[in-house]
Amino acid sequence: MSPVNDTKFSFAVFLLTGIPGQEAIHLWISIPFCFIYVISIVGNSVILFIIKTDPSLHEPMYIFLSMLAVTDLGLSIAIMPTTLGIYLFNSREISLDACLSQLFFIHFLQCTESSVLLLMAFDRFIAIRDPLRYASILTLRRIAKMGLVCVLRGVAIVFPLPFLLKRFQYCRDYVLSHSYCLHQDVMKLACSDITVNSIYGLFVKFLMAGLDSLLIFLSYVMILKTVLSIASYAECLRALNTCVSHLCAVLLFYTPEISLSVIHRFGKGSSPLLQILLGYITLLVPPLMNPIVYSVKSKHLRARIIRVFFKVSSSPDSSNGDMNSYLHSLQRGSDRV
Repeated sequence: MSPVNDTKFSFAVFLLTGIPGQEAIHLWISIPFCFIYVISIVGNSVILFIIKTDPSLHEPMYIFLSMLAVTDLGLSIAIMPTTLGIYLFNSREISLDACLSQLFFIHFLQCTESSVLLLMAFDRFIAIRDPLRYASILTLRRIAKMGLVCVLRGVAIVFPLPFLLKRFQYCRDYVLSHSYCLHQDVMKLACSDITVNSIYGLFVKFLMAGLDSLLIFLSYVMILKTVLSIASYAECLRALNTCVSHLCAVLLFYTPEISLSVIHRFGKGSSPLLQILLGYITLLVPPLMNPIVYSVKSKHLRARIIRVFFKVSSSPDSSNGDMNSYLHSLQRGSDRV
């Protein structure tokens, strides 16, 4: 590589994109993004705080939920600075190194979240298929090892991506399609052969969106088979009800992720606005909705959250008495999702 090319490569700066043609109202567009950011951070932080401080929630399902909350927090923190920078301050420039760092964390956290969703499906399968051995199979030590494997798997899969992009010269238009950096978006700006990157990117998507979603699907086939063998209709519905929150999380994560990957690789004539909106749905909706879905569906978790926010005391006044009665009724009817 010539010195001229080295210099050109070293000082590469990309331009992030907000919503094209709507620059005049970017400040107004920033308002919902600020709300999403705050709700995502607060919601996932509350979930982590409740699970950490309440010993009754130190169970496999809630530990996996705390792992999901950590990855969602990470995604929000990785994406929002550049997104809000565009809409609030029109700050579009991002250096190559900063871009590579951001895309590493985004893809790493997505891969880790996919692994956690797979573990949560395994947790539901064990809870329904073999409830008597549930606690002995999913011990804290085993759960910790599973969590470590999720992290190491994410690092191992995503670690090559920045280096595969670092070797390129970027001699085309430096405008990216999103307000954050993604591997498939950055590699299109290279003026070199991107075959290796394209193949490895597909490999990463296959491991994450393909293999993980397939294993989750198979686990639910086994869950459904087990549930249908239950004689009581009420018990059958109760068992399926424990899976609703996880199914919502799976659909929120994989549906837009797979759609965006297909459009990036095969939808050359697709609308740029569609890509931008799908990108936001992929990365912003799961961290926003997961805490809400689990809080609404899990009476046990909801009771703990209400207790923290309303600071229920043991004083005999009527309002506290009503709140305590409500909390006790929630706990008695807890679905332990």
